[in-house]
Amino acid sequence: MAAHEGSSGKDEIPTFNAENMLNNTRIINYSRTFMSIIGGVIAGILGFTSLTGFIFYFLVMAITSAGLGAKTGFSVHSYFDSWNRIILDGLLSGLLSFVLFWTFAYDIVHIF
Repeated sequence: MAAHEGSSGKDEIPTFNAENMLNNTRIINYSRTFMSIIGGVIAGILGFTSLTGFIFYFLVMAITSAGLGAKTGFSVHSYFDSWNRIILDGLLSGLLSFVLFWTFAYDIVHIF
């Protein structure tokens, strides 16, 4: 992830490089999509159904958010304008991929 260079002044407004912010947002979206696919396959193999699968999805997204926060060294304001970028940005965008791979893996393992 690309960080912005901070200055030593305490009263200055933080500035962000738009190109770095776009790259960081892209990394978050790719990470969430990848983890949605992997989580869907795992949920299907484990045989989760209905509410259990959706709870598993939100658990995977929470772990992904924690991993992204750890990747920034929990210094999120050096990479993003707020914590919401890591916690909420793209939270539901991977849900369709999760359900697709969840049902696909469930069908292959438990039905066929």
